[in-house]
Amino acid sequence: MPTKYVHTNLIARDWKRLSAFYQDVFECEPAPPERDLSGEWLDKVTGVKASHIRGMHLRLPGYGKTGPTLEIFSYDSMPEHPSVRPNTPGFSHIAFIVDDVEAKSQEILDHGGSTIGVIAIRDLPGVGLLTFQYLSDPEGNIVEIQNWKI
Repeated sequence: MPTKYVHTNLIARDWKRLSAFYQDVFECEPAPPERDLSGEWLDKVTGVKASHIRGMHLRLPGYGKTGPTLEIFSYDSMPEHPSVRPNTPGFSHIAFIVDDVEAKSQEILDHGGSTIGVIAIRDLPGVGLLTFQYLSDPEGNIVEIQNWKI
């Protein structure tokens, strides 16, 4: 079988609230069932003793019923998350193409997100006109919204 992208995991303080944010703002669809996982097998794979996670997968928009998912889980016990900026090493952000960057930015703010930077417009020769902005979801994870005019 060829390699195929499956999902990205996002650990949340409140998986239900964060899942609702991505469903409401970005039209992600639940991919049942909800998960309630624990046991020796999970301890072994995560390296976290007595691990217990709850959460769900959300189907990302634009890919249909078999597309990749955003897996949002909460552990019963979690350390504090360090502050993350766009230049923090590691996975930085999730990006969505939207019809209207300004309107989607306001929607993110209305649903508990916050701004990181301001809307920027950049003509990329041979690619198109890019309008984009970095914001954060209600738990501080970075979200890029973008629109392309070709």
